[in-house]
Amino acid sequence: MALTNQQIAGIFNTVADMLEIKGEIIHRVMSYRRTAETVADYPREMSAVAAEGKLTEIPGVGKVLAEKIQEMLDTGQLEFYEKLRAEIPAGVVEMLAVNGVGPKKARMFWEEAKLTTIDALEAAAREGKLRDLPGMGAKSETKILEGIESYKRRVANPRTPLGEALPLAERMLARLMALPGAERGTVAGSLRRGRPTIGDVDLLVASEDAAPLMDAFVAMPEVARVLGHGESKSSVELQSGLQVDLKVVPAARWGTALQYFSGSQAHNIKIRELALKRGLSLNEFAFTPQDGSEPILCADEEAVYATIGMPWIAPELREDWGEIEAAQRGTLPKLIEIGDIHADLHMHTAWSDGALTIREMAEAARRRGRDFIVITDHSRSAGIANGLSIERLLAQQQEVRAVDAEMRDAYGFRVFHGSEIEIKADGTLDYPDDILAQLDFVVASLHVSLRQPREQITQRALNALSNPHVDLMGHPRGQLIPEREGADLDMEAVFAAAKAHDTALEINANPARLDLEAQYAKRAVELGIKLCIDTDAHSESDMDLLRYGVMTARRGWVEAASVINTWPVEQFLAWVEARGK
Repeated sequence: MALTNQQIAGIFNTVADMLEIKGEIIHRVMSYRRTAETVADYPREMSAVAAEGKLTEIPGVGKVLAEKIQEMLDTGQLEFYEKLRAEIPAGVVEMLAVNGVGPKKARMFWEEAKLTTIDALEAAAREGKLRDLPGMGAKSETKILEGIESYKRRVANPRTPLGEALPLAERMLARLMALPGAERGTVAGSLRRGRPTIGDVDLLVASEDAAPLMDAFVAMPEVARVLGHGESKSSVELQSGLQVDLKVVPAARWGTALQYFSGSQAHNIKIRELALKRGLSLNEFAFTPQDGSEPILCADEEAVYATIGMPWIAPELREDWGEIEAAQRGTLPKLIEIGDIHADLHMHTAWSDGALTIREMAEAARRRGRDFIVITDHSRSAGIANGLSIERLLAQQQEVRAVDAEMRDAYGFRVFHGSEIEIKADGTLDYPDDILAQLDFVVASLHVSLRQPREQITQRALNALSNPHVDLMGHPRGQLIPEREGADLDMEAVFAAAKAHDTALEINANPARLDLEAQYAKRAVELGIKLCIDTDAHSESDMDLLRYGVMTARRGWVEAASVINTWPVEQFLAWVEARGK
């Protein structure tokens, strides 16, 4: 069986990890990482593309890496990968999953301390044997132990990121819906609710003949093991280890089944309690009157909620965060939708670590219905991301102005110049104020020293939020799902500063971030803080990640009025100007 895109991407990512440990040049490392991202997100299987001889037509895949993909497809392995594995112990590569352990430290622990597993690293840290290594100390040793504890929690509760699970589930569902007899279908469970990570996938299909659907489901090429093959429900384990369940119900019972299988458990318990108060018992099949009369079937979810006297509640809200009470009061929010978004205010080009030119990014955004964008390449201290010196930043501004003038005349589309500036470890910003004042829009983000003590890293955030030139704080907690927990920020202090200075906070739509998380977005809305949903795009395909940010915003009860990139360009510019630009 040919390797899947995810398996190929996983090998390339591990190769990149091992090359970093070896100290290879960053451009070589990044070529593997970028190809891994491209392969993982590609809409077609590499085996199909290879069969057509078109691997080199995939963006970013050159001749050398195309040959490596072909080798993996032909042999099931990669010789270069196997050579690196023989050289570098697997446990050393695994150390990179520990917060606070980068490639240089992993290599040092391996070569100087002869540590080759995380367990050995933990034992050495507990015995005080790391603190005397170069660049270490007692505090660093403590951080390593904290990182290992975080790593163990993640391993103990492995979950699949939303950005991996949803496309996979949609592909499987599309195959089922193409079969005769399939009437309606959707993803359900935590995936439908847009949770950032999920434990397993639930698929629901309406059909009067479940057997052909069940047979096709368990025979899908992704399936590694059939866990159950029943008349109306089947479960499989995929090659990735992810469990997928399929439930097939008659169309007349679609509504109750969808509501039941969407969850959450806490939400459903309250719904059932409300049904009982009306003399009804509710399960996945129907409402059953306690007086023995005929069951009440619901062909859609609206009927389920109407039966207990409430309006339909959007699935993203169903976490028992007060949505049932709001529905009863008639105060449910009018949740933001993708169509409300008119701009993308955080994106990167080939000037730093992006894949496309300014014009190419602008054209791609225009094709997706955006009215304006802001180019926000990395600032100068982001060396690994080819950050812009002041001289390069000002040169870039001239190109942005030229593209803006041409596209404004041709399409009425605007391109503004900004930067994603680093909030440095010492709390200062990466460009001086006189340079920031020349930018149309400024995003300030935390990327480094994220494990600083709470008070210290919070102060860094407050410094940025209080700067009159900073318009938006990007991915505020700096999390990476599932590898890295967010920084230990005092979020209430962050919210207070954002409110006081009218600085917006970002919901980063990249499914590896989804930061602000829903609970923080909800709190920000309650406090009247402006939000922004950006893709942080580094390529054209990244712009399609917007839906994950919108799902996260909807989970946070966010309405369009709270989001600055739902505004027309005139309102956006007026707000930026009023802030002192």
